[in-house]
Amino acid sequence: MDNSTRKLRTPPGIEKAPEGARSNGFEDYLSQFDPKVVVLSGRVAGQEFPLDQERMTMGRGPGVDVAFDDSAMSRQHAAIEYADQRFRIVDLESTNGVLVNGDLVYSSSLGHGDRFQLGTLQFQIVIEEQEESPEAYVLDLDV
Repeated sequence: MDNSTRKLRTPPGIEKAPEGARSNGFEDYLSQFDPKVVVLSGRVAGQEFPLDQERMTMGRGPGVDVAFDDSAMSRQHAAIEYADQRFRIVDLESTNGVLVNGDLVYSSSLGHGDRFQLGTLQFQIVIEEQEESPEAYVLDLDV
């Protein structure tokens, strides 16, 4: 290992990427942005779900990361994935499809402000910049 690379410790619960695998920059992206899905309709309107993993599955469940009580939603309805420095939504062969900004899609890029619908529920992607913490200094006033 040369001086320009450093070894990072894998957090518990995260599978280590195989040796030689390329990172897609997701950790760097999360250090700069705070992406989330906001529910716009239904009984859970206003709830927010962070997009803090490279793939998040949504549906009625079981076996999804985020489950909703909506009979119009398939058990495993859609996945939101991070790839090529952007998010995209993919229909997981659902019965009622995925609408993005009003259009029926199989797969579509998602950016800040985009809206999508799964079953009867509507959602919006919100991507905000992380607030930078100012550098803090400890001053010794007894000098």
